[in-house]
Amino acid sequence: MKRFATLCFATSLWAHALLAQFWDPEISNTRASLRGISAVDSNTAFASGSAGTWVATRDGGKTWRASQIPGAEALDFRGIRALDARTVYLMSAGPGDKSRIYKTLDAGEHWTLLLTNSHPKGFFDSLAFWDALHGIVAGDPVEGRADIRTTDDGGATWTRREPPAALPEEGAFAASNTCLALWGRSEVWFATGGIGAGRVFHSTDAGRTWTVAGTPIRNDSAGAGIFSIAFRDANHGIIAGGDYGKDKEDRQNLALTADGGRTWTQPASRPAGYRSAVVYMASEKLWLATGTSGSDTSTDDGKTWKAFDSGAFNAMSFTQEGAGWAVGPQGRIARFVPPAR
Repeated sequence: MKRFATLCFATSLWAHALLAQFWDPEISNTRASLRGISAVDSNTAFASGSAGTWVATRDGGKTWRASQIPGAEALDFRGIRALDARTVYLMSAGPGDKSRIYKTLDAGEHWTLLLTNSHPKGFFDSLAFWDALHGIVAGDPVEGRADIRTTDDGGATWTRREPPAALPEEGAFAASNTCLALWGRSEVWFATGGIGAGRVFHSTDAGRTWTVAGTPIRNDSAGAGIFSIAFRDANHGIIAGGDYGKDKEDRQNLALTADGGRTWTQPASRPAGYRSAVVYMASEKLWLATGTSGSDTSTDDGKTWKAFDSGAFNAMSFTQEGAGWAVGPQGRIARFVPPAR
């Protein structure tokens, strides 16, 4: 059954509570581990996860359609990007040919396979689009460099790019489809993790050329590093992560930039554990971070953080107007609704 919870926290921005609506698997119609979420508007959202699962709502979450792509039931759809209510891209993460990209033009009635990773060591991590034609996918290193591919024709063809060489134990995390961040018409950042890594790569020309910067995010294990990156403008951004195997530890799990990612610093306070996703809610000038040990918010551009929920979530997505969704284990979905002013 559907459950409702009102989550209260003190801020100077809101005089009322933030209302979060939660849907159990009986409503979302799946028990898949949901890792991807893409909000279209206050009524429409698409999510994706394990066992080839994708789900969608068109009525603000009152009902959800859960489905699988024929022949893709064994894939793990870690990434989803809805350009509108009908045009949606799905990205699966897995070794070799289990990493694929699909596209629908009719809200999931029919899907076209666009790209299959043919390299046995390939592993897609995140997918993003600047517009209907121009997109990018980031994957773990192949032949010494991160597997970065771009498209200029809506995914029909993809071009391999060459970022700076990867470090020996460097890779990315397909935890929330947010280790890629885009801005404007051609700017992109992607973030990494792994032993001795935890870096941010930056391109201003849609992936053709790159620079790379170190960060203070922890990198002391294969499961530690940056899991998510987001920007509120071309200069101000946040990276979040930690160690997913130690999800209650808050050591070196967040950093800020004010110069477009050239340098990163740790704030005075930080989220209360490992965080797999961070987003900026532009309509409320609010940052949110979430992970398997809870969620936090910041109203001062990431300088201080306050925990507001202890539930497990993997990913979040917000529209420019403030419609927000989060997804997590066992088909868990939440809708964040800002209060009336």
